[in-house]
Amino acid sequence: MRIIQIITFLSVGTLVSCGAPVPQPFDPSSGKWVDLSHSYGAETIYWPTSDKFALETVSEGDTDGGYYYSAYKFTTAEHGGTHLDAPVHFARGKHSTENIPISSLTGPAAVIDVSDVVQDNADYQIGVADIARWEALHGPVPAGAQVLFHTGWAARWPDAKRYLGTDERGAAATAKLRFPGLSPEAATFLAEERQIESVGLDTASLDFGRSTGFEAHRILMEKNIIGYENVTGLEQLPPIGAYLVALPMKIEGGSGGPLRIVAFVPSAAETVGQN
Repeated sequence: MRIIQIITFLSVGTLVSCGAPVPQPFDPSSGKWVDLSHSYGAETIYWPTSDKFALETVSEGDTDGGYYYSAYKFTTAEHGGTHLDAPVHFARGKHSTENIPISSLTGPAAVIDVSDVVQDNADYQIGVADIARWEALHGPVPAGAQVLFHTGWAARWPDAKRYLGTDERGAAATAKLRFPGLSPEAATFLAEERQIESVGLDTASLDFGRSTGFEAHRILMEKNIIGYENVTGLEQLPPIGAYLVALPMKIEGGSGGPLRIVAFVPSAAETVGQN
C-alpha cells in the first residue's frame, strides 16, 4: 500500500466568513512547486553601487584519475539578484541573516497583484488602499503571513535600464532609479495592523526607486520583518493558498544574502480566490 503523507499547516487558501484563516490539510503529491528566484550569472542585476556576480573556474575537465571534475568560486554582494534583506540591514540590533528563525522564512503566502496600477507608473508607491482592495476579496492578511506584491516588473529582467530605470553604474546612477515599491503607510499598516513575517517584491527594493530615506525598509525591519527583493514568477501564484519557503545563504552577521525562494501551490489552491 502506498502511504501518502499529509502535511498540515496554516493555509490561507480557505477562509471562514469572518476572514480568519483555518488549518487545512493538503497532499504534497498533489500540487506544484514554483521557483521564484532569478539565477545568478553574468546578467544578474545589482544596485548601481554594488559589485556584480563573478564566477571563477578553479578546476574543470578530465583528471589524471580518469574522471571529470569541476569546481568554481564566486563573489557577490549580499544585496543583488534574488536576495533577502535581514532586519539588521536597516535596524540596529535586529536579526542578522543567521539569526532569522526558520519559522519566519516559511509560511502561508498572501499574493497582492498591483500590476494593473503600476504598469504605467514607475514611481508608484503601493498603498493601504491596494491592500484593502485585496482584503475585500480575500479577507484580512493573516498574522504571520508572507506578503508578496506582484508588480509585473520581473518581466523586464535582465534589462537593467527597463528594470532599474538606468543601466549606468556608480553612485550618481542611484538618482536615476525608477521602479515601484511599498509606501511608508502600507509598511506601517502591515507591520502594526497585520503583524506579518515578511514582504517580498519583484522589484529591486522594498522602497520605490526614487526613495532616498528608505522608509519602508526602516519601518518593517524595526519590527524584525524580513524583505525579499528581485523575486520573480509571482504571476504563477494564487492570491491565497500557496506556501512559501525562502532560505538564504546563512551568512554569520550578514545584513542579507543570496536567496532561493520557492512556493508550493496545492492543486486545490490554484483556483481559489483569483484576482
